Amino acid sequence: MSKKFLAAIAFAGAIGVALSGCAGDPLASDEGASSQPDSGTIAIGSANFPESELLAEMYAQAIEAAGVEVERTFNIGARELYLAALEDGSIDLLPEYNGALLSALVDGGAPEGVTSPEDVYDALQDVMPDGIVTLPQSEAQDKDTLSVTAETAEQYGLETIEDLEPVAGELSIAAGPEWAERYVGLIGLKELYGVEFGEFKPLDAGGPLTLEALLSGEADVANIFSTDSAIETEGLVVLEDTKSLYLAENIVPIIRESKLTDEVEEALNGVSEALTTENLTEYLAKVQVDKQDSASVATEFLTEYGLL
Repeated sequence: MSKKFLAAIAFAGAIGVALSGCAGDPLASDEGASSQPDSGTIAIGSANFPESELLAEMYAQAIEAAGVEVERTFNIGARELYLAALEDGSIDLLPEYNGALLSALVDGGAPEGVTSPEDVYDALQDVMPDGIVTLPQSEAQDKDTLSVTAETAEQYGLETIEDLEPVAGELSIAAGPEWAERYVGLIGLKELYGVEFGEFKPLDAGGPLTLEALLSGEADVANIFSTDSAIETEGLVVLEDTKSLYLAENIVPIIRESKLTDEVEEALNGVSEALTTENLTEYLAKVQVDKQDSASVATEFLTEYGLL
């Protein structure tokens, strides 16, 4: 098991202590945070942003259609929390992003030169914790981006992340709180690009608070996910990642090996095969823009692609 995975568990434990006196502990069930699903049930988790919940709901409904009982534990939080929940058995399955997961599991981040979907997936196989496996990844990707409004891009002459280096000290950036400690966040921007922002605004990971901060001018730069429909509808400028800080981010199911049956594998592979970057962007807009609930959008997707 990697040192980073153990650190994630320790981090989550500290968070759990802090939350123990509060309502809404994301790892807690009715029986408490340490409860585990029944042996015949697949507990499905998600991170705390809309796309992750939508993907997790797709997995859940596809598995249910295969006759397997599921338990939903969505919106757990950042990667440090949900990886710890996977390790301690609170959840069994969740959607991940191959590059971000590799960076989280390898000390110092992903190895140099490992950026393509195939290379990232292959490298993952060497660092996955015991008892947790990856299934075949989807061609669908959702990468981190640094995005700015068209006005900010014009004002500072911004086309690439490198262009930020001389002006970043005058600017603020909005992202998820975990970005302060991640290589694919503020650390990598400083080490790889020499970019240090004047202010960091910890909001939500590619979510509505971060987007609103960018659009309102509260933040000058924002971490927006590449499938976010706002990039097109709001005319945002995605700064080119010329030094490949952000790796391939293909969507990949990760699951406890003890819960992987032929029926579960077939159902999950069906979802992965149906997903593309384009249709994920389309269906995510139904959640983010049209404000439809993720369960109904997942049903629509799975029905369209013959998975229900």
